[in-house]
Amino acid sequence: MSITPFQVTLWIELLAAALGGLQGALFAAGRRHRRIDVLGVIVIGLAVSLGGSLLRDIMLNQPPVVVWNNSYLLVAGASAILGMLLHPAFARAAWLITTLDAVVMGLFAAIGASKALSLGVGEAGALVVGVIGAIGGGMLRDVILNLPISFLQVGTLYAVAAGAGAGTFVLLAELGTPTLIAGLACLGVTTAVRLAAVHFGWTFPEQRALQSRRPN
Repeated sequence: MSITPFQVTLWIELLAAALGGLQGALFAAGRRHRRIDVLGVIVIGLAVSLGGSLLRDIMLNQPPVVVWNNSYLLVAGASAILGMLLHPAFARAAWLITTLDAVVMGLFAAIGASKALSLGVGEAGALVVGVIGAIGGGMLRDVILNLPISFLQVGTLYAVAAGAGAGTFVLLAELGTPTLIAGLACLGVTTAVRLAAVHFGWTFPEQRALQSRRPN
């Protein structure tokens, strides 16, 4: 199925890049015990902002848009600097970083799934691309900071939220829903699942807990 690519509207992907850079910088600036310098904060902001798009385009065998279009690097860098400057004002607003993270995931999930479908990728593949686009920036952030990869650890349904949003987009696109509406639905579902999981502490059971339940 071929649909109008969600990312043709440049400002939408630049908005995702800006929010990603802001969220990444706020996250990094809050890790004071790691003594991250100014350059480090900016690098983390860039990783969160551009990582998902980079991995998405590599998976789709497309020229990485974040490399070929100067706008992405400029917007991501500026928003990362802004996030670093704003951190003192939001130092205790952990909910803001979590909310930004959820919104960024939803935007990149919609962009990734849309681009995959527009290139003729099947529904299952588009779902995978959407999830990778959504969590790719967070993965690179965790690798750079030497943290446990978020979606591989017992946590608050990080990848599940991205999958729910990307799946919603793919389903609505297959039903002929306008791309913008499908994208907004993806954003809403991803954000809602992620924030609800954080608020209510929803997690998958740890594999060791399952093993301990096996009869001897």
